[in-house]
Amino acid sequence: MAENCTHDCSSCGESCSERDLRVPANALSSVKRVIAVVSGKGGVGKSTVTASLAAAMAKKGRKVAVLDADITGPSIPTAFGVHERATGSDQGIDPAVTRGGIKLMSLNLLSANETDPVIWRGPVIAGVVTQFWQEVIWGDIDYMFVDMPPGTGDVPLTVFQSLPVDGVIVITSPQDLVSMIVAKAVNMAKMMDIPVIGLVENYSYFQCPDCGGKHAIFGESHIEKVAAELEIPVLARLPIDPALAAAFDAGRIEDFPAGDMARLAERLDG
Repeated sequence: MAENCTHDCSSCGESCSERDLRVPANALSSVKRVIAVVSGKGGVGKSTVTASLAAAMAKKGRKVAVLDADITGPSIPTAFGVHERATGSDQGIDPAVTRGGIKLMSLNLLSANETDPVIWRGPVIAGVVTQFWQEVIWGDIDYMFVDMPPGTGDVPLTVFQSLPVDGVIVITSPQDLVSMIVAKAVNMAKMMDIPVIGLVENYSYFQCPDCGGKHAIFGESHIEKVAAELEIPVLARLPIDPALAAAFDAGRIEDFPAGDMARLAERLDG
Protein backbone atom coordinates (compact mmCIF):
# COMPACT_ATOMS: atom_id res chain seq x y z
CA MET A 1 0.00 0.00 0.00
CA ALA A 2 1.31 3.46 -0.89
CA GLU A 3 2.34 5.84 1.89
CA ASN A 4 -0.42 8.32 2.84
CA CYS A 5 -3.03 6.11 1.10
CA THR A 6 -6.50 7.71 1.06
CA HIS A 7 -8.19 4.42 0.04
CA ASP A 8 -9.66 6.23 -2.96
CA CYS A 9 -8.46 3.95 -5.75
CA SER A 10 -10.26 5.98 -8.43
CA SER A 11 -7.68 8.77 -8.09
CA CYS A 12 -4.62 6.59 -7.56
CA GLY A 13 -2.21 4.99 -10.00
CA GLU A 14 -0.44 2.74 -7.50
CA SER A 15 -0.74 -1.04 -7.56
CA CYS A 16 -1.44 -2.58 -4.17
CA SER A 17 -3.45 -5.18 -2.29
CA GLU A 18 -6.15 -2.60 -1.55
CA ARG A 19 -7.39 -3.11 -5.09
CA ASP A 20 -7.83 -6.88 -4.79
CA LEU A 21 -11.11 -6.96 -2.88
CA ARG A 22 -13.01 -9.37 -5.09
CA VAL A 23 -15.84 -11.25 -3.45
CA PRO A 24 -17.06 -14.71 -4.47
CA ALA A 25 -20.29 -15.12 -6.38
CA ASN A 26 -23.17 -17.16 -4.99
CA ALA A 27 -22.17 -20.82 -4.66
CA LEU A 28 -24.88 -21.76 -7.19
CA SER A 29 -23.60 -19.30 -9.78
CA SER A 30 -21.09 -19.66 -12.60
CA VAL A 31 -20.60 -16.43 -14.54
CA LYS A 32 -18.10 -16.80 -17.37
CA ARG A 33 -17.74 -13.17 -18.46
CA VAL A 34 -18.65 -9.87 -16.77
CA ILE A 35 -18.88 -6.70 -18.86
CA ALA A 36 -19.53 -3.33 -17.22
CA VAL A 37 -21.38 -0.71 -19.26
CA VAL A 38 -20.37 2.75 -18.06
CA SER A 39 -20.74 6.42 -18.94
CA GLY A 40 -18.99 9.53 -17.73
CA LYS A 41 -22.31 11.37 -17.44
CA GLY A 42 -26.00 10.67 -17.36
CA GLY A 43 -28.46 11.07 -20.21
CA VAL A 44 -26.50 9.20 -22.88
CA GLY A 45 -28.77 6.14 -23.10
CA LYS A 46 -26.50 3.78 -21.19
CA SER A 47 -29.31 1.59 -19.87
CA THR A 48 -30.92 1.37 -23.30
CA VAL A 49 -27.64 0.19 -24.80
CA THR A 50 -27.14 -2.30 -21.94
CA ALA A 51 -30.61 -3.79 -22.34
CA SER A 52 -30.37 -3.89 -26.15
CA LEU A 53 -26.96 -5.55 -26.05
CA ALA A 54 -28.15 -8.14 -23.54
CA ALA A 55 -31.16 -8.93 -25.73
CA ALA A 56 -28.96 -9.25 -28.82
CA MET A 57 -26.55 -11.58 -27.04
CA ALA A 58 -29.44 -13.75 -25.83
CA LYS A 59 -30.73 -14.00 -29.41
CA LYS A 60 -27.34 -15.51 -30.28
CA GLY A 61 -28.17 -18.36 -27.93
CA ARG A 62 -25.96 -17.22 -25.07
CA LYS A 63 -27.06 -17.40 -21.43
CA VAL A 64 -27.29 -13.75 -20.37
CA ALA A 65 -27.82 -11.80 -17.16
CA VAL A 66 -28.07 -8.11 -16.32
CA LEU A 67 -27.04 -6.79 -12.92
CA ASP A 68 -28.62 -3.35 -12.51
CA ALA A 69 -26.00 -1.44 -10.51
CA ASP A 70 -27.67 1.93 -11.13
CA ILE A 71 -29.30 1.73 -7.71
CA THR A 72 -30.74 5.24 -7.55
CA GLY A 73 -32.08 5.10 -11.12
CA PRO A 74 -32.89 1.45 -11.85
CA SER A 75 -34.57 1.11 -15.25
CA ILE A 76 -33.49 -2.30 -16.52
CA PRO A 77 -36.67 -4.13 -15.36
CA THR A 78 -38.79 -1.55 -17.19
CA ALA A 79 -36.98 -2.26 -20.46
CA PHE A 80 -37.87 -5.94 -20.23
CA GLY A 81 -41.39 -5.49 -18.86
CA VAL A 82 -40.51 -7.15 -15.55
CA HIS A 83 -42.35 -5.75 -12.54
CA GLU A 84 -42.88 -8.62 -10.08
CA ARG A 85 -40.87 -8.73 -6.88
CA ALA A 86 -37.91 -11.09 -6.58
CA THR A 87 -38.18 -14.17 -4.37
CA GLY A 88 -35.59 -16.26 -2.59
CA SER A 89 -34.70 -18.96 -0.10
CA ASP A 90 -31.91 -19.83 2.32
CA GLN A 91 -29.71 -20.45 -0.71
CA GLY A 92 -30.05 -16.94 -2.07
CA ILE A 93 -32.20 -14.57 -4.12
CA ASP A 94 -33.78 -15.80 -7.33
CA PRO A 95 -33.33 -13.36 -10.23
CA ALA A 96 -36.26 -12.35 -12.39
CA VAL A 97 -36.31 -13.97 -15.83
CA THR A 98 -37.47 -12.15 -18.95
CA ARG A 99 -39.56 -13.61 -21.75
CA GLY A 100 -36.34 -14.21 -23.67
CA GLY A 101 -34.66 -16.00 -20.77
CA ILE A 102 -32.41 -13.15 -19.57
CA LYS A 103 -31.86 -13.11 -15.80
CA LEU A 104 -32.20 -9.76 -14.03
CA MET A 105 -31.57 -8.30 -10.62
CA SER A 106 -32.42 -4.71 -9.74
CA LEU A 107 -33.41 -2.81 -6.64
CA ASN A 108 -36.79 -2.25 -8.28
CA LEU A 109 -37.42 -5.98 -7.92
CA LEU A 110 -36.90 -5.76 -4.16
CA SER A 111 -38.72 -2.50 -3.40
CA ALA A 112 -42.32 -2.42 -2.23
CA ASN A 113 -43.07 0.22 -4.87
CA GLU A 114 -41.09 0.92 -8.04
CA THR A 115 -41.41 4.66 -7.48
CA ASP A 116 -39.95 4.63 -3.95
CA PRO A 117 -36.86 6.89 -3.86
CA VAL A 118 -33.52 5.49 -2.76
CA ILE A 119 -32.26 7.88 -0.08
CA TRP A 120 -29.06 6.14 0.91
CA ARG A 121 -25.46 7.19 1.25
CA GLY A 122 -22.86 5.96 -1.22
CA PRO A 123 -21.34 3.11 0.83
CA VAL A 124 -24.79 1.59 1.45
CA ILE A 125 -25.63 1.74 -2.25
CA ALA A 126 -22.30 0.14 -3.13
CA GLY A 127 -22.97 -2.62 -0.60
CA VAL A 128 -26.23 -3.51 -2.33
CA VAL A 129 -24.37 -4.04 -5.60
CA THR A 130 -21.98 -6.44 -3.87
CA GLN A 131 -24.97 -8.30 -2.41
CA PHE A 132 -26.46 -8.68 -5.90
CA TRP A 133 -23.27 -10.45 -6.94
CA GLN A 134 -22.94 -12.60 -3.82
CA GLU A 135 -26.52 -13.44 -2.91
CA VAL A 136 -28.34 -13.81 -6.23
CA ILE A 137 -28.50 -17.34 -7.64
CA TRP A 138 -27.40 -16.47 -11.16
CA GLY A 139 -26.82 -20.06 -12.24
CA ASP A 140 -24.85 -20.75 -15.42
CA ILE A 141 -24.25 -17.47 -17.28
CA ASP A 142 -22.15 -16.82 -20.38
CA TYR A 143 -22.36 -13.02 -20.25
CA MET A 144 -23.33 -10.74 -17.39
CA PHE A 145 -23.78 -7.08 -18.30
CA VAL A 146 -23.53 -4.65 -15.38
CA ASP A 147 -25.53 -1.46 -15.95
CA MET A 148 -23.47 1.08 -14.01
CA PRO A 149 -24.52 4.48 -12.68
CA PRO A 150 -22.96 7.44 -14.49
CA GLY A 151 -19.70 8.91 -13.23
CA THR A 152 -16.78 7.52 -11.26
CA GLY A 153 -18.13 7.30 -7.71
CA ASP A 154 -18.66 4.63 -5.06
CA VAL A 155 -20.55 2.08 -7.16
CA PRO A 156 -18.11 1.91 -10.11
CA LEU A 157 -15.25 1.67 -7.62
CA THR A 158 -17.00 -1.20 -5.80
CA VAL A 159 -17.81 -3.05 -9.02
CA PHE A 160 -14.26 -2.75 -10.34
CA GLN A 161 -12.79 -3.89 -7.02
CA SER A 162 -15.29 -6.58 -6.04
CA LEU A 163 -16.49 -8.24 -9.27
CA PRO A 164 -14.32 -10.11 -11.80
CA VAL A 165 -14.94 -7.54 -14.53
CA ASP A 166 -13.49 -8.73 -17.84
CA GLY A 167 -13.95 -5.45 -19.67
CA VAL A 168 -15.68 -2.10 -19.89
CA ILE A 169 -17.80 -0.58 -22.65
CA VAL A 170 -18.04 3.21 -22.45
CA ILE A 171 -21.23 4.87 -23.73
CA THR A 172 -21.05 8.48 -24.86
CA SER A 173 -22.81 11.03 -27.07
CA PRO A 174 -21.60 13.68 -29.55
CA GLN A 175 -21.25 16.74 -27.31
CA ASP A 176 -18.54 19.32 -26.77
CA LEU A 177 -17.34 17.97 -23.41
CA VAL A 178 -17.29 14.36 -24.59
CA SER A 179 -13.50 14.09 -24.69
CA MET A 180 -13.00 15.09 -21.05
CA ILE A 181 -15.96 13.04 -19.79
CA VAL A 182 -15.00 9.90 -21.68
CA ALA A 183 -11.38 10.25 -20.57
CA LYS A 184 -12.44 10.24 -16.91
CA ALA A 185 -14.38 6.99 -17.30
CA VAL A 186 -11.65 5.34 -19.37
CA ASN A 187 -8.88 6.44 -17.02
CA MET A 188 -10.73 5.10 -13.98
CA ALA A 189 -11.00 1.69 -15.63
CA LYS A 190 -7.32 1.75 -16.54
CA MET A 191 -6.36 2.75 -12.98
CA MET A 192 -8.29 -0.27 -11.74
CA ASP A 193 -6.58 -2.53 -14.31
CA ILE A 194 -9.86 -3.21 -16.12
CA PRO A 195 -9.56 -3.56 -19.92
CA VAL A 196 -11.57 -1.03 -21.94
CA ILE A 197 -13.27 -2.90 -24.77
CA GLY A 198 -14.20 0.28 -26.62
CA LEU A 199 -16.56 3.21 -27.12
CA VAL A 200 -20.18 3.28 -28.24
CA GLU A 201 -21.48 6.65 -29.40
CA ASN A 202 -25.22 6.85 -28.80
CA TYR A 203 -27.50 9.51 -30.35
CA SER A 204 -24.87 9.85 -33.04
CA TYR A 205 -27.33 11.00 -35.70
CA PHE A 206 -30.97 10.94 -36.76
CA GLN A 207 -31.81 9.31 -40.06
CA CYS A 208 -34.78 10.93 -41.76
CA PRO A 209 -37.40 8.29 -42.63
CA ASP A 210 -38.45 10.28 -45.70
CA CYS A 211 -35.21 11.32 -47.42
CA GLY A 212 -32.79 8.94 -45.72
CA GLY A 213 -30.44 11.79 -44.85
CA LYS A 214 -28.44 11.69 -41.61
CA HIS A 215 -28.69 14.71 -39.32
CA ALA A 216 -26.35 15.43 -36.38
CA ILE A 217 -28.97 16.57 -33.86
CA PHE A 218 -26.48 16.79 -30.97
CA GLY A 219 -23.58 18.14 -33.01
CA GLU A 220 -20.97 16.57 -35.20
CA SER A 221 -19.30 13.43 -33.90
CA HIS A 222 -15.77 13.58 -32.49
CA ILE A 223 -15.71 9.95 -31.46
CA GLU A 224 -12.98 8.84 -33.86
CA LYS A 225 -10.65 11.56 -32.61
CA VAL A 226 -11.41 10.77 -28.97
CA ALA A 227 -10.90 7.06 -29.54
CA ALA A 228 -7.56 7.70 -31.25
CA GLU A 229 -6.38 9.90 -28.38
CA LEU A 230 -7.35 7.24 -25.83
CA GLU A 231 -6.08 4.40 -28.04
CA ILE A 232 -9.30 2.40 -27.85
CA PRO A 233 -11.63 1.27 -30.64
CA VAL A 234 -15.03 2.63 -31.62
CA LEU A 235 -17.46 -0.27 -31.32
CA ALA A 236 -20.57 1.40 -32.76
CA ARG A 237 -22.23 4.69 -33.65
CA LEU A 238 -25.92 4.39 -32.83
CA PRO A 239 -28.69 6.59 -34.26
CA ILE A 240 -31.49 8.36 -32.43
CA ASP A 241 -34.38 5.95 -32.82
CA PRO A 242 -37.81 6.89 -31.38
CA ALA A 243 -39.00 3.32 -31.96
CA LEU A 244 -36.24 1.96 -29.73
CA ALA A 245 -37.17 4.41 -26.96
CA ALA A 246 -40.82 3.38 -27.27
CA ALA A 247 -39.88 -0.32 -27.06
CA PHE A 248 -37.80 0.36 -23.93
CA ASP A 249 -40.64 2.24 -22.21
CA ALA A 250 -43.16 -0.45 -23.18
CA GLY A 251 -40.99 -3.25 -21.79
CA ARG A 252 -40.51 -4.79 -25.23
CA ILE A 253 -36.77 -4.31 -25.73
CA GLU A 254 -36.40 -8.00 -26.62
CA ASP A 255 -38.82 -7.57 -29.52
CA PHE A 256 -36.86 -4.72 -31.10
CA PRO A 257 -34.74 -5.70 -34.14
CA ALA A 258 -31.15 -6.17 -32.98
CA GLY A 259 -29.45 -4.38 -35.90
CA ASP A 260 -26.40 -2.53 -34.60
CA MET A 261 -26.54 -4.43 -31.31
CA ALA A 262 -26.39 -7.75 -33.13
CA ARG A 263 -23.15 -6.65 -34.77
CA LEU A 264 -21.76 -5.49 -31.42
CA ALA A 265 -22.78 -8.77 -29.75
CA GLU A 266 -21.07 -10.67 -32.55
CA ARG A 267 -17.92 -8.62 -32.01
CA LEU A 268 -17.92 -9.31 -28.26
CA ASP A 269 -18.62 -13.00 -28.76
CA GLY A 270 -16.03 -13.48 -31.46
